[in-house]
Order: sequence, then structure tokens, then C-alpha cells
Amino acid sequence: MGQKGYFARTFHALAIPQFRTLWFGTLFSFLGMQMQVIARGYLAYHLTGKNSALGAVMLAFGVPQLLLSLWGGVLADRLPKRTVLLVSQGIIAANSAWLATMIELDMVKFWMLIVAGLVQGAGFAFVGPARQAFIGDLVGREAMGNAVVLQQLSMNSTRVIGPSLAGIFIVLPFVGVGGVYYMTTLGFIAASITMLRLPPGTPHADAKQSSPLADMKAGLLYVKSRPQIFVLIMTSFCVVMVGFAYQSFLPSLAKSEFGRGAGGLGALSSVGAIGAVCTTVFVAAVSGKRAWALQSLSGLLFGISLIGLGLAPSFALGLGAMVFVGALASAFQSLNNSLTMTVTDPKFHGRVQSISMMSWSLFGLAAFPIGMLADRIGLRETLALQGAFCILAVIIIEAIARARNVAADRAPRALIRDSQPGHGVAVPGGR
Repeated sequence: MGQKGYFARTFHALAIPQFRTLWFGTLFSFLGMQMQVIARGYLAYHLTGKNSALGAVMLAFGVPQLLLSLWGGVLADRLPKRTVLLVSQGIIAANSAWLATMIELDMVKFWMLIVAGLVQGAGFAFVGPARQAFIGDLVGREAMGNAVVLQQLSMNSTRVIGPSLAGIFIVLPFVGVGGVYYMTTLGFIAASITMLRLPPGTPHADAKQSSPLADMKAGLLYVKSRPQIFVLIMTSFCVVMVGFAYQSFLPSLAKSEFGRGAGGLGALSSVGAIGAVCTTVFVAAVSGKRAWALQSLSGLLFGISLIGLGLAPSFALGLGAMVFVGALASAFQSLNNSLTMTVTDPKFHGRVQSISMMSWSLFGLAAFPIGMLADRIGLRETLALQGAFCILAVIIIEAIARARNVAADRAPRALIRDSQPGHGVAVPGGR
């Protein structure tokens, strides 16, 4: 009975049919994206042999996200969310199919990866805010936190399967990198098909009473006027922008530092994802009252684990370090995102999420200079510096938050309420 009750609380949001549809559609999209991350990194390093090339590909992905994310948030709050998702997913699928064809025809060049990164980054700048804002429309506030973490679980689950599949298929002569790109295209198409079963996701009645530019300004002022949201977003910016850039250099770490090929890359990514899945389930069971402290602690420990990855002298120890890197990165991201969504007014969901998601575009931008640094001083040393930066950033921001008494007291009431038995939300979160 106890086990059944725990399961029901942890996965409560999936009992809602419409959210379940969104969840499975997101699963297909995430699976395609995770496979493509591995294939893209492998191809970039194969074509150039440089860490800076891996960073350049991430830079191409990050620039359009940085420039367009705020507009993605505005559209998510002004237009039917299903329409935004369908159009954006369609563009991403077409982009993937084009690059797959170039690879199969043996016409692929490094500059094509840059162009594809630009297009994909632009697509995800609109997909991310719309998908997150859609959760609120489909589940309501009581199930919000649970739905947010289950969305994270969806992504982390594909990180277990996707890299392994990509690593296996890349080395198969009859599939290869081009075949992986075709598979990811099918994943994006499948995601679009499931979206057709969702309601329109109609915006709030007053959504178009002002201009889009005025809406963007209102969103920025809203974040500035809410200390909790501002601190959470700043923490995410620092940790994600610098720390999460490690993902860009796993191909180089596997090949140059550990002497492994695509299989080693897939193994590093997979064990990190396994740690992430386990941690996400744990996050879905913690009390809302501990959310803020756990978010800060997970950010600190993530930095320490990143240093451990950089110092790992062997592939076996590197795999062990990656378990903690993936687990703590997931814990930080889940808690930070859930807290941010919980304290946000529903009509600002899209805009606040777009601001928060800019940290991912900044991670793409930071990957290029970090890659150049890795080429100059060594990848291991660079990973250690990334970890040290995350530790320092979390300590400074947490000290400022405590000095100003900005925390979840320090947790919002809805956050604490939603974590109580009977509400089906076993995670601090929501919006």
C-alpha cells in the first residue's frame, strides 16, 4: 500500500491524459535531440579534430537561442501554444533531414554543422518556453510541480537510451552518422504528430492588449521585481552557462584523454544519464521545505564532481565521476526550474521560462571560448576550472540571497502545499 501510494504521488501528473500526450511527444523529441547531440559532436570532432570546433557548434546553437528566446517566451504567452510547437518542431525536423541527406551523399562540411546548429537553436528558442508554459494549461497548479519534474525525467531517460543508441549506430557501417540523423528526424516528426492531439493552448484573455515589445519589457521588469525569481535565474545562468558546457567536450574527453571512440562517448553519456534519472526520482520525493537548500547544495556538489571528472586518471574512474556529474546536474536543474515555475504568475510563464532558458544559450556561447581554453591549457584542467567557477558562483549568490533574506522561507506556500500527501505533487515545483 505504501509503495503504491508513493508511486501514485511521484507520477501523479501522468494520470492526466492531456499531459500524458505532451509527455510522450516530448519523449520522442528529446530522444531525437539526445541522439543528435552525440552524432553532431562525433562528426564535428571527426571533421576537425579540435575542441574549439565542438565549442563552435555549440556556439552556433546558442546564438539564435540568446537572440530569440525572449521572443519565444512572448509568443508562448500570446499565441496558441500548440501552433508554436508544431511550427517549431516542423522546422527542426526539416533541418535534421537536410543534414542527414548531406552526410549520406558524402557532401557534409563543417560549415553545414554550423548552419544546422543555427536553425536548430532558433527552433528550440520557441519550443522550450511554449512547452513549459503548456504544462500549466494542461495540469493546473496542484499538479504543476510533479509535471515539471516528470518532464525532466523524460529528458533524462532519453539521455540514458539516446547516447547509447547513437554510439552503437554510428559504428555500424549500414547506419552511420547519416542514419542517426535520419532517426532523429523521425523522432521530431513523431513529436509533432502527438502534438496534434493536444488542445490549442489558448493564451490568457488579456494577452494581446499590448504590443509584443511591451510584453517582453513587462516580462523583464516582472523578473527584476521578484527577488526570488531573479536569484534563481542568476544561479541557473552561472551554473548552466559554465558548468554544463562539459557536455560539449565529452567526445574529446572520450577520444583524446581516455583513448576511447564512439563507444566510450556513449558510455560516458549513458552513465551520466543513469545518475540523472535516479536523482530525478529522488527529487520527486523530497519535501518542498528543503527545495532551496537542496538546489544550492546540488550546485556546489555538481562543481565538485566536475573537478573529479577532470582529475580522473582512468576511463573507469571517469565513468564513476560521470555518474555524479549527471546526477547532480539533473538535481540542480530540476529544483531550480521547479522553484522558478512555482513562484511565477501563470500569465508570465512563457516569458519567465524564456529568460531562464537563456542560460542554455549562454552555455552554447561559453562553450567556444572554453573550448579554446581547453586547446591551450588542456581539457582536464579546463573541466576543473569549470567546476571551481560553479562552486564559487553558488557560494556568492547564496550569500547574497541570505543577506537579503531571499529564499523559499523561505519556500512559497503553494510549493509547500503541493508537496503534501494528497496533492499528488511530491516535488517542490511548478510555476
